[in-house]
Amino acid sequence: MKKVVFALSLVSVFAFTSCKENASKKIDTAKVEEAAQRDEASKAVPVMSFEKSEHDFGTIEQGTPQETAFKFTNTGNAPLIITDAKSSCGCTVPNPPKDPIAPGESSELKVKFNGSGQNQVTKTITVTANTAKGSEMLRIKAFVNPKGAAPLGPVK
Repeated sequence: MKKVVFALSLVSVFAFTSCKENASKKIDTAKVEEAAQRDEASKAVPVMSFEKSEHDFGTIEQGTPQETAFKFTNTGNAPLIITDAKSSCGCTVPNPPKDPIAPGESSELKVKFNGSGQNQVTKTITVTANTAKGSEMLRIKAFVNPKGAAPLGPVK
C-alpha cells in the first residue's frame, strides 16, 4: 500500500511540475489586438427608426389600388441591409430599398395595396434586416366598401 501511495505521489508531482511552461510567452499581441477590433465591430449594429409603423388609408372602394411609403432612418452605427420584406397576404406588395443605408441616412419602404377585402382590413409587413431584433413589423389598414355600395365607413 505504501508503494502505491508513493507511486501516485511521484506521478502527480511529475505531472504538476512538467506543465509549468510560461503561458504569457505564448500570447501573440497582434492577434489580441485583432480580436479586440473584431469584437468592437460585432457590437456595431444598425437601428431602423420609422416615422410611423402604421398607415391608415381610411375608407376606400373595393378594388381601388392604394400606395404609401414608410420613411425610416438608420440611427445605428453600422450600415443597414434589408434582406427581405413580406406581407401577410398577396394583396399587399412591399418594395424595400436594395442598397445598404449608411448610419444617419434615411430611406423609405414603399407598400402597394390592391384594395381587396371588405369592411375593416389590416395587413402586416415584416421587414427582415441586420438589426439587433432581426425584423420590424409595419401595418396598413383600410375600411373597404363593396364596389358600387354607398359609402358607409367605420362606425365611431
